[in-house]
Amino acid sequence: MGYGRYVFLDPGGTGGYRLHVIVEAPTGVVYQQQYGGTACRQGELEGFLVPVHGPGALDALRRLFEKHFRGAGTWNHAWRDEERRTLREAVEAIPYWACDGENEEPHPLRLDENRMPDADEAWVPVATPDGPGVLVWPNSD
Repeated sequence: MGYGRYVFLDPGGTGGYRLHVIVEAPTGVVYQQQYGGTACRQGELEGFLVPVHGPGALDALRRLFEKHFRGAGTWNHAWRDEERRTLREAVEAIPYWACDGENEEPHPLRLDENRMPDADEAWVPVATPDGPGVLVWPNSD
């Protein structure tokens, strides 16, 4: 079955440094993202896009991936406890506003540690109140 629409996030590096969560859902819309620093991996996920805001968290994520990992990506990386903790704390510092149509309430994002092999710069698996997703931001390469 083909998808209806494809949306490439941050084409040509035009998006600035913003955080979004792609929440997995059968929407017919597939979001594509370059990630993994200079490894230039390509990811895609069908769902819906939720903007999130966490400037301190984004700074921590950029330090981890661009400085600690030197922008080279984490493909097949065995995450050390300290690295995993840093990533978990950065993700949990980002509020995700869930709404049932009447009430809005912030919930911290959670790192989906069952999907750690997929975690890389600008593509971090997360759990949201709306289901599984991926935290994305513009790749640094």
